[in-house]
Amino acid sequence: MKLPYSRQTIYEDDIRAVSKVLRSPFLTQGPEVGKFESSLSRYSGARYCVAFSSGTAALHAAYFAAGIGHGDEVVMPALTFAATANAALYLGAKPVFADIHSDTGNINVKDAERKLTKRTKAIIAVDYAGLPAELGSVRRLAKKHKLVFIEDAAQGLGASYKGKKLGTFADMTMFSFHPVKSITTGEGGAILTDDRSYYEKLQMFRTHGLTRDPKKLKNKTHASWHQEMQILGYNYRLTDIQAALGTSQMKKLDRFIKTRRIAAKRYVELLADVPGITLPSRAGLENSAHHLFVIRVDKRIRDRVFEALRASGIGVQVHYLPVYLHPYYRSLGYRKGLCPSAETYAAQAISIPLYPTLARRDQEYVVKKIREIIGKNH
Repeated sequence: MKLPYSRQTIYEDDIRAVSKVLRSPFLTQGPEVGKFESSLSRYSGARYCVAFSSGTAALHAAYFAAGIGHGDEVVMPALTFAATANAALYLGAKPVFADIHSDTGNINVKDAERKLTKRTKAIIAVDYAGLPAELGSVRRLAKKHKLVFIEDAAQGLGASYKGKKLGTFADMTMFSFHPVKSITTGEGGAILTDDRSYYEKLQMFRTHGLTRDPKKLKNKTHASWHQEMQILGYNYRLTDIQAALGTSQMKKLDRFIKTRRIAAKRYVELLADVPGITLPSRAGLENSAHHLFVIRVDKRIRDRVFEALRASGIGVQVHYLPVYLHPYYRSLGYRKGLCPSAETYAAQAISIPLYPTLARRDQEYVVKKIREIIGKNH
């Protein structure tokens, strides 16, 4: 593949940061994770941060901390990566899918409210493609119905909402550090929150449900080495190797977002006169983290356009199949037609290459091929 749809951006200082840890006494459970968590808290303005081995692990932990369990329902947008829904299933809860706004791909709050029942425990907003959802509206809906509000900002680190960085708008906010995200730790995720109770639950869930805090021990008679397993947790720890990479990457985050924004604006300019395509909403150009650049074409030609671009060496993807249309979810009883706007969007969508080191000449090549291929199929 000549051009991937995304890739990590690693510099020599990142490599030095990782090498330093490899020469240190701690590869895991050392000081680097705390440093990384602190850098995320400072950047976002959140009081607490807990890092995890993946974004999926972080979501699982957040849903647990929110008290989601058997018989509960969790409302979320249909257009998202499956992990958003899977984390509810892990805890015995039911994902309930709300439709999206076709111009942004983000949750339609009015449809989300229609999907609420007396069993609804939480509502999830996903910042699709790096563009913040209507966080204020979701917050008000959650408050009105006494729901926990969790923001799946896996694609949103570096984005802003009403002039403020993401991380404090929801009860808990999740960031992901997969190589295609705003920064990377290889694999990794984090939850940010201002709530001390959530923070303590997240910490325990990450490490087998264990605590060493003398104030929390049930049995006060043991020596200082004693630890107690008080909940059923997991080993969801991030290593110091990964955390050191994350801390180094955080120093470059604003630069990464700036170059992504420049590239996105360039696509908008270069593609403006191409007939038969719909571009992302211009309204989000200044606030988005620009994780993805998604164009939409007539669904009758989408697959032909997709394959022709791939044949030209351009790494394109589709983000996403509505979660409930995956075979596993179909086996649970979900059916086509549940969220019409999400289905239409997914049938038209093509994500084209976007990452910080994407060169102008490469963008011009992508646009040239899109123009040629659309011209032959339109």
